Amino acid sequence: MDGMLSLDSFYEHRPVNVLERETVRDAIVAEKLVKRYITKKRAGLFRSRTEVVDALKGISFRIRAGEVVGLLGPNGAGKTTTIKILSTLLLPDSGRASVWGYDVVREAQKVRRVIGIMLSVEKGFYGRLTGRENLIYFGSLYGMEAGELKRRVDYLLDLVGLEELGGSDRLYEEYSLGMKARLALARALLRDPPVLLLDEPTLGLDPPSARRIRGLVRELATRDGKAVVYTSHNMFEVELVCDRIILINKGEVVAEGTPEELKSTLPKVRTLELHLERIPEGLIDEIRSYGLEVREPTQAPDGLFVLRVLARRPEEILDDVVRAATSRGVDVARLRIEEPTLEDVFVYFTERGTRDGGSG
Repeated sequence: MDGMLSLDSFYEHRPVNVLERETVRDAIVAEKLVKRYITKKRAGLFRSRTEVVDALKGISFRIRAGEVVGLLGPNGAGKTTTIKILSTLLLPDSGRASVWGYDVVREAQKVRRVIGIMLSVEKGFYGRLTGRENLIYFGSLYGMEAGELKRRVDYLLDLVGLEELGGSDRLYEEYSLGMKARLALARALLRDPPVLLLDEPTLGLDPPSARRIRGLVRELATRDGKAVVYTSHNMFEVELVCDRIILINKGEVVAEGTPEELKSTLPKVRTLELHLERIPEGLIDEIRSYGLEVREPTQAPDGLFVLRVLARRPEEILDDVVRAATSRGVDVARLRIEEPTLEDVFVYFTERGTRDGGSG
């Protein structure tokens, strides 16, 4: 790992009160988890109506020790609800879950001793304390002995790169977003937990720092046998870090497997990608009239608009698509044909649920 302290050094800095434990084959087990929220919506000037929202509709999955598993899905899919249940912050309405062999409802205190959690890079820290003081405070709450806690904190500040950035003894309120993410990860690692629940752990980090954190997460899984639940909206990052992916949509698991397994489940289509100066009126409708699926345009860093057309044989429809653009006075700056990506998997399964009127 570039510029990173080795995991051999990590073992030397484990807290002395680390839990004695045997390796658990299934570090996390979720069985038919259901969670409903009751909300009130305005139904008139002086009236409101009660509405039940099914956040989770009976999801089940297993995560082994030593795995990094990506928990993915669109906003509102149920990812955060799932993590909050696994971390004992929410009670399920039905179903069961266990972490490191402990039931999240009946043995909540034991679950909290074996997890490190990073729900947000910004929540829970004290602005008028330094990064070091924040970690010492939380370690004291965990009951860690003072001398060992100090050594552990010094090591973790080095490990996540805050020491080299001069952030260890800087007030938290002066931190950049990337520094906050580093401190949040350090806090999750304070007690050397066997299970890590990481929500957007590289959010706000520059590319070298993000690479450093990704490398650490991989090492903690492969060398130390930690089970890691990893959420991210960065599909490139997910493919680099995760052994498996669990894709949730509308409270249900809609796909599960390795990145390659998931890509192989897509219909045998490829993507024709066109870079245009603008998207003229009627272009997308004409391309769709050929019976092709067209993704919503995005804008590239160079200012060009990117239009993606899905087709079984994109080389056969290439001339028609280019002609549709040039006939409207738009030149094609660049084009290429791509094989399916993890982003295509994400879009395929989530959009399919929307088209089918359900989540599967």
